[in-house]
Amino acid sequence: MPQSRADRKASYFDRIITYFEKFDKVLVIGVDNVGSNQLQKLRQSLRKDCEVLMGKNTMIRKALRGHLSKNPALEKLLPHLVGNVGFIFTSGDLKQIREKIAENRVPAAAKAGTFAQCDVVIPAGPTGMEPTMTSFFQALNIPTKINKGQIEIQSDVTLLKEGQRVGNSEQTLLQKLNIKPFKYGAVIQVIYENGVIYEPKVLDIGEEEISQVTKEGIHNIAAVSLAIGYPTQASIPYTIISSLKNLFAVSLVSEYTMPQAVQLKDLLDNPEALAQMVVVNAVPNASAGGVSRTEEKQEQAQQQQEEEEEEEEVLVWDFLIENKAIFHFRIRIGDLPYFFTYLLRV
Repeated sequence: MPQSRADRKASYFDRIITYFEKFDKVLVIGVDNVGSNQLQKLRQSLRKDCEVLMGKNTMIRKALRGHLSKNPALEKLLPHLVGNVGFIFTSGDLKQIREKIAENRVPAAAKAGTFAQCDVVIPAGPTGMEPTMTSFFQALNIPTKINKGQIEIQSDVTLLKEGQRVGNSEQTLLQKLNIKPFKYGAVIQVIYENGVIYEPKVLDIGEEEISQVTKEGIHNIAAVSLAIGYPTQASIPYTIISSLKNLFAVSLVSEYTMPQAVQLKDLLDNPEALAQMVVVNAVPNASAGGVSRTEEKQEQAQQQQEEEEEEEEVLVWDFLIENKAIFHFRIRIGDLPYFFTYLLRV
């Protein structure tokens, strides 16, 4: 027995709400100039991962408003139910789904009254049209000539600009030349995910961009925390480094000492050893006169190789609280003079 109209509406409403409860991601798609056959192929390509739902906007709005008491976030979708739109429900990868939607776009002829998706250029060359159609080209300001009994376009002509409305003359000419300049298909307008609405261009953001923004955010939190004196997990490492600097500085200029500063104080008491470190670790700014650039590069490469093969001497301190290392500090022997200069500035 066929369902009544009221029963079909109730079944459609239940279907909408079921999909919103089952899937956590919803793509609102525009389907202007998309035929039923093309839409059916899109359903088939997405059948494994998605559910495609079309319907009247008034019915969809009514279904969503009736479910706002349980899911108030659905109200954010109501302003986007304008025009010829539909839903794609999924829990899969949105980038893959977007690629499948893009693959479903098909070439289409220009229709009068629509707007050009891109610039439409008529290429130069023979058209296969009879000379009696010359006036038609003249009306569109397209330079032509008669060659071997047919009309030939003399140079490339831009017939339509992107965003320009297609007229009857342009439509007729493109049909006669068998040119299909546009591609039509479903277009993702917005994405609804766990109560949040965002634009599809967000999907173009990669892991590197997210990582960079996260690092900048952590640095900003650390800077604000240090400025107002409020400790956070981001600022604690910088606080420890600053405190360590102060401890070393106090120890070096007073009688107070601590195990980690003994090596540094011994070096300060022996200026000759410290001066020797500066000489050994100094890097010449320029090569001796008369040395060619090739020899200079070879010497630099050899010196770099020797430095890599040579094990660097470092001073290491571990700061402990309750016998647990909370801070591990390392400094190269060759950097000690610069380290002293930095400490003694306080």
